[in-house]
Amino acid sequence: MKLNNGLQRVMAPCKKRPMALIVQKFGGTSVGTIERIRHVARWALDSQARGDDIVLVVSAMSGETNRLVELATQLNPIPYSREYDMLIASGEQVAVGLVSLAINTEAEKRGLLKDGSYRSRPLLGHQIGILTDSIFSKARIQEINTTLLRREIAAGVIPVIAGFQGVDPDNNITTLGRGGSDTSAVAIAAALGADDCEIYTDVDGVYTTDPRMCADARKIARISYEEMMELASLGAKVLQIRSVEIAAKYKLPLHVRSSFNSVEGTRVVPQEMLGQAGVMEQVVVAGVAADVGQVKFTLQNLPERPGVAAAIFGPLSASAIVVDVIVQDVPSNGLLTISFTVGKGDHLKARQVLETLKTTFAQMKIVEEADLAKVSIVGVGMQNHPGVASKMFTLLAEKSISIKLITTSEIKVSCLIDAAQAKAAVECLHRGFELHRVE
Repeated sequence: MKLNNGLQRVMAPCKKRPMALIVQKFGGTSVGTIERIRHVARWALDSQARGDDIVLVVSAMSGETNRLVELATQLNPIPYSREYDMLIASGEQVAVGLVSLAINTEAEKRGLLKDGSYRSRPLLGHQIGILTDSIFSKARIQEINTTLLRREIAAGVIPVIAGFQGVDPDNNITTLGRGGSDTSAVAIAAALGADDCEIYTDVDGVYTTDPRMCADARKIARISYEEMMELASLGAKVLQIRSVEIAAKYKLPLHVRSSFNSVEGTRVVPQEMLGQAGVMEQVVVAGVAADVGQVKFTLQNLPERPGVAAAIFGPLSASAIVVDVIVQDVPSNGLLTISFTVGKGDHLKARQVLETLKTTFAQMKIVEEADLAKVSIVGVGMQNHPGVASKMFTLLAEKSISIKLITTSEIKVSCLIDAAQAKAAVECLHRGFELHRVE
């Protein structure tokens, strides 16, 4: 049975479980200290004690991946390579070793271990057969072999899996991009046919906007897969977009919640289930997102002929650079101007690719503008409510916020603005669409 992005079940489903099979993913802040790691160990054992089968997916300790990236970029400002992925994947290896050690230590205190037995086993991506393609730093999962995992689960063991990583056909360690542990967890849950996938973070759910940018932000009880994908792609840091894509395809329940308390978090569900969330089904705009790490490239003096856009965006795509907000100006004097945005993390690589295109477009001039932000409104209710975009533009104009570029879809509108105005834009849109009233 094929799963999303080529994922494949390689064994028949497990026999019926007494309660549920739950995949729990813990982010960097949740395992950021030894005390937090002990807390995760107790949490996992308590969950298992209730009769559930538990699989953990763990990120590197808070700040560790940033430290490793900084080391790599001191050697090469565009470091993405086999060596780079091997380096930054090491943070997860440390984390799974510590978490598994903590679980076994706690299990021994509780009298759960017999001589020579263990309650937890740490596993890296290559050990459980997470096969990916060979696009370093942005690899995509192609297949997961669940044989070892199922054997350990059947024996009452809690597997602790390193998120964010896999191995390519040439046995190179690969990484899935920032936030990739979310994708690891959801893909593993889908491959196992899990009953639930819980994403534990340092916040207690998905909010109508980033609480650090707007004090009026409110937690959302339920949000559709479609809205969550848009928010994730537009700057919300709670979930990696690819994890939501997999969950949506297989209708896998996602529960985003805090590892610091037991409060009910946010359920990511099919759109038709939003009606069970009370007032949320009546909300036109579900959330506001801001991505302050945007860079705009403007390519001037391009010839007006078929295939120009393909010749530009093809090499960018081949380099795994995600491009957004594309605008092509009306030709003037036989020359075109194309503008587009990329994330700050890709801008050096994008510039490198564009420079190589000067051999094809000798007159092309590259203009780069940094310190920009993309602010967006998202909501499935926008599909049937005219005037949402014009209201957004009016709200921004009232705050004297200039719009540089605009892009839309059925359930979102995004505007490119100066990064210095991002906070003011989020606050005015959040209040203007009355999201401060959402409960």
